[in-house]
Amino acid sequence: MNTPPSPPAAERTDGSSVRIGALVPLSRPGWVEAGQHLLAGLELAVREVNDAGGIVGRPLELVVRDTAADPQRAAAAVDELARLGVAALAGEYHSVVARAAAARADALGLPFLCSSAVLDALTEQPTEWVARLAPAQSHGWRIYADFLLGAGHRRIAVAAEPSVYWASGARILRDYLAPRGGTVIELDMRELAPTAVCDELVDNRATALLLLVGHPEPAVSIVKSVRRDQRLAEVMIGAPAGQPEFAEWATSLGDDSAAIPFLRYLPERLSPLGARVETALRERLGEAPSFVAFEGYDTVAVLADVLRSHGADRARTAASWPRVAVEGTRGQIQFSRTPGISVWQWAWTPVQVVDRDPERPDRFRILHTG
Repeated sequence: MNTPPSPPAAERTDGSSVRIGALVPLSRPGWVEAGQHLLAGLELAVREVNDAGGIVGRPLELVVRDTAADPQRAAAAVDELARLGVAALAGEYHSVVARAAAARADALGLPFLCSSAVLDALTEQPTEWVARLAPAQSHGWRIYADFLLGAGHRRIAVAAEPSVYWASGARILRDYLAPRGGTVIELDMRELAPTAVCDELVDNRATALLLLVGHPEPAVSIVKSVRRDQRLAEVMIGAPAGQPEFAEWATSLGDDSAAIPFLRYLPERLSPLGARVETALRERLGEAPSFVAFEGYDTVAVLADVLRSHGADRARTAASWPRVAVEGTRGQIQFSRTPGISVWQWAWTPVQVVDRDPERPDRFRILHTG
């Protein structure tokens, strides 16, 4: 399933195919499981497009590059893919990496449909070249904050590592919760061992701890430490960024993986298209597909529709974002300009807060919808 990058000599240059460049984290320190799900969705949609006749008779081809969660590597991949003549870019899971890719795509005049990254400021300045399927972080994380308030949490600790993404998330939570009677206590994980987090939670009388940290570490160690501390039996652990979505989380933590609410971008019920794609993705992945796999599928569905309607001309593709109307796996996809968002944005994909059921950690419970 992990498509290795093709050597430049092997790239097709006869013009017979319409090529899309795909940016995906497929090696560490990237979140490989997320990358595999994203790629599975992209590849399934490409196969279906080609089975249905391709792009006006020309096959659609995916040219995959592994970003490994490295912004510089992603920017270099964008340069290479632009030289190879791709019609557009797709993908990327990590927000900081997608931001670097978006900056290069904007500079080069290469359309980029970002699948999964949520950072509000995906580009420094407004751009016509970039569109996004995933909801902006401010939208999803405010829904998560509403869930926290509804569950009675007012003193919320965040265990955070240094990153533009984590800092942005902490700021969104603080700004939203403060006027509503909530307090956010920031714990700097550069200075605290996982066991020391427990003492901080007790001292600050926190009722919830949010993991704004990398996976598997230090997230797994923090969860184990808190779960084993008798003083913290009533403390809720949360992971708004979605770490518990993937099977690797349950494998790492066993029973401790359950009852950790996170954000997931799926409707309560899939449409007939969504259900059909879910079945195909499950067969391809050998496990239940995450929302990231659906994001990958929807990305190619949108790009294929645009390429059929407007050809492979990059400027015409970018100019078409506001006219997109595509039935995706999770609803009708249309892009608009949204206040505070610098790219063309689908506003909005369905948003849920879910967790793994303590009775059956392989099953998810929907706790809140936004």
